[in-house]
Amino acid sequence: MAYARDFDIQIGERPTGPTNSMADIEGLSFGHVTLSDGSTQTGVTVVHPAPDSVFQTKCIAACHVINGFGKSIGLMQLEELGQLETPIVLTNTLSVGTASTALVKHMLAGHPAIGETTGTVNPIVMECNDGAFLNDIRGLHVSEEHVLQALARHDPQLAQGAVGAGTGMSSYGLKGGIGSASRVIGIGARSFTLAATTLCNMGRLPDLMVNGRPIGAEIQACQESGNNAELGSIIILLATDAPLTSRQLKRICKRATAGLARTGTQFGSGSGDVVLGFSTAGRLPHDAPDTPVLAMEMLHEDQLDHLFSTTIEAVEEAILNALFASKTTKGKHDRVRESLADWWLKLKK
Repeated sequence: MAYARDFDIQIGERPTGPTNSMADIEGLSFGHVTLSDGSTQTGVTVVHPAPDSVFQTKCIAACHVINGFGKSIGLMQLEELGQLETPIVLTNTLSVGTASTALVKHMLAGHPAIGETTGTVNPIVMECNDGAFLNDIRGLHVSEEHVLQALARHDPQLAQGAVGAGTGMSSYGLKGGIGSASRVIGIGARSFTLAATTLCNMGRLPDLMVNGRPIGAEIQACQESGNNAELGSIIILLATDAPLTSRQLKRICKRATAGLARTGTQFGSGSGDVVLGFSTAGRLPHDAPDTPVLAMEMLHEDQLDHLFSTTIEAVEEAILNALFASKTTKGKHDRVRESLADWWLKLKK
């Protein structure tokens, strides 16, 4: 599996974390279930925000909707309360209901108080449509069991490319999928990490830019003309260990738009482009503490520019990593989406 840096493509100036992925945020873990068989090209990806119960000790979070052509579940309450209290599940558009039911069952199994001595739970499920080209989305191939299997996995590393929810995704007329990148930021005497993970299913081929190179136009010149409508979507997840408020995280989420734009997307009318960000610092107890006033750290507002530029770099590289890491895939009706890595080698100059 290849990533952008394997082709001497370096985005930005800030140093990466050890794995250059969201796995560089301490405490996070991941789960994929990949369904790849003929016209079935889909799956599930899970991000666990903490090693312990995120319901009992919630992460501060925020979201930003770039373009709202999407069917995600749970964002309204997350926006209102600024809290993330479940793992994040990614899947295809028509499997959102199935994934939500499975996630709720997972949370009920681990938390007997939900719906009894405390309130209900706010499941976070986010999606892109993999049925437009590669996957038989009408087949509803993702089952509750698949989601529960992904939730049961706590891999310390994040596999990228055509895996999990990224299995059947298309991006810029090429093979899309899961991508990730991280950056390390020194602020004063302390060091923080910010990472992006993207589920890429967006973009028009002629618009694709790789570190300023119009590679999409170069690829298109080698192909017969096709449908270049922007009908896809992207989910962008941001995680950091920097102490931030929900309001600050929302400001950071908005900057993801710039990283997305640098790869060439135009946020088409039919594109669901959504950003969710969370911090692993300053977690919030579910049960009211004996002392009703909580003392929490937060970065000074003057320091946010460091995280703004970091977010832009990480999102841009995460998208490119999704494109480079995703292998050429044949799906329904024998349709083929080619990997950017294959084209890059063909067009190498």
